[in-house]
Amino acid sequence: MGTNRIKAVVWDVDDTIFDYGRADLDGIRAHLAVEGLLEEHGGEEAALARWKTVSGTHWRRFVTGETDFEGHRRDRVREFLGTPLTEAQAAAWWDRYVTHYESAWSLFPDAAETLAAVAGLCRQAVLSNASLRVQERKLTTLGVRDHFENVVCAVELGIAKPEAGAFLHVCEALGLAPAEVAYVGDDREVDGVGARDAGLRSVWVDRDGTRGPAPEGVERITGLAELPALLTGQTRFGARSTFG
Repeated sequence: MGTNRIKAVVWDVDDTIFDYGRADLDGIRAHLAVEGLLEEHGGEEAALARWKTVSGTHWRRFVTGETDFEGHRRDRVREFLGTPLTEAQAAAWWDRYVTHYESAWSLFPDAAETLAAVAGLCRQAVLSNASLRVQERKLTTLGVRDHFENVVCAVELGIAKPEAGAFLHVCEALGLAPAEVAYVGDDREVDGVGARDAGLRSVWVDRDGTRGPAPEGVERITGLAELPALLTGQTRFGARSTFG
């Protein structure tokens, strides 16, 4: 797999460059405390675990097309609370949570430096399974929007990762063949296998290093700082990269 062909890096956002997991848990913890709901849901640890489980369930429903983006948010609220709220009530509860969630936004510590380093090597874009409105605001607030020529999101595109069409669309937007594009994401299957199967160079970010070996044809890194060396084919010691 040659490195000199790569002309652009396309990024996932949440849990890849943006620490979504921490912001979500910090946000819901603060929100439930203000709403007086922590003890009602079994205390902090139990409440946060339940929120994470419910969130994952309804995010997968959105990705597989069972509901739309706003609908999956309202359904998360209803299931978590166990209450048949109206759409307006569920949306209002979500909006109150978002205030706390957004106050906890942050990049991973290695993200800004890596984005700057990659900018010196090739073009950059985003492909996310979220909405354009959300991700444009997030990337702008975090001070990294200018790194990306294109921000492509599933809600507006109508196709979500891991469908090949999502990856191919962002390649077309860049005017590049899939083999000229590397995709970087944190989800082993949705990002790693999806990008590989669409013909892109696939780089999977496994930050805790505990999620098993990389699938065949997917390169694995444990931090973003490893990416520039991977793209240039050099380790920090000058040898060929062996990540994977």
